[in-house]
Amino acid sequence: MDLHLNGRTAVVTGAGKGIGLAVTRALAGEGVTVVAGTRTVTTELSDLAARTTVHPVAVDLATPTGPAELVETAVTAHGGLDILVNNVGGVRPRTGGFLSVTDDDWLQALTINFLSAVRATRAALPHLIDRGAGVVVTVGSVNARLPDPLVIDYSAAKAALASFCKSLSREVAHHGVRVATVSPGPVATALWLGPDGVAATVAKASGANPEGVAGTAAGESATGRFTQPDEVADLVLLLASDRAGNVTGADFVIDGGLITTL
Repeated sequence: MDLHLNGRTAVVTGAGKGIGLAVTRALAGEGVTVVAGTRTVTTELSDLAARTTVHPVAVDLATPTGPAELVETAVTAHGGLDILVNNVGGVRPRTGGFLSVTDDDWLQALTINFLSAVRATRAALPHLIDRGAGVVVTVGSVNARLPDPLVIDYSAAKAALASFCKSLSREVAHHGVRVATVSPGPVATALWLGPDGVAATVAKASGANPEGVAGTAAGESATGRFTQPDEVADLVLLLASDRAGNVTGADFVIDGGLITTL
């Protein structure tokens, strides 16, 4: 199915690994010029850039100016912007409970999971409006709907992100700009499965093993497995394309049936 994305320009945040890398690869595969923002340009991203229309930019998206710098780099180099994918994020399990979460912890969680998207969107929006058919796709989390004390600050930040995107969608629709969110459950990336990921952190605190923690998390979904990064990327591509031309203000859950309520 032709997604009509060829020739467009996109900015992807958190593009060095995981979901962001998968989205960047998928967009490039559709002929999109992708400006890929990441704090560290990984080997995987560099290899992708060497053979595709991907342009890595090393930038700290947790700073007040980082997201705008990334957007301006894209606009200056490519003359405009069609698609923004807000993907950057991070989570640290709070195995010590709520009382262990300091003000700095809260600020860090809110900055990388919420404010980075607000700042990138604020910088990108004038350029998307200029195009008259821009799209903002933001990667959220099922934890916006399933608050979890283990990730209490992350859950709150993702809930704020979902509310922000819904509100914005109503303001900018008449400009031809669509806003949608994707909410994955556990995804098979380093955030969950890496040596410092959720499974390893929980296992260390509980005396379990990371494989057992990950297996329990996977077993809570109806499909019994983690979502793959490429599966999230495919959903992002559809939402960014003309094939979803009347979709805005909607959230799309990809969690293997983890959320059981309507």
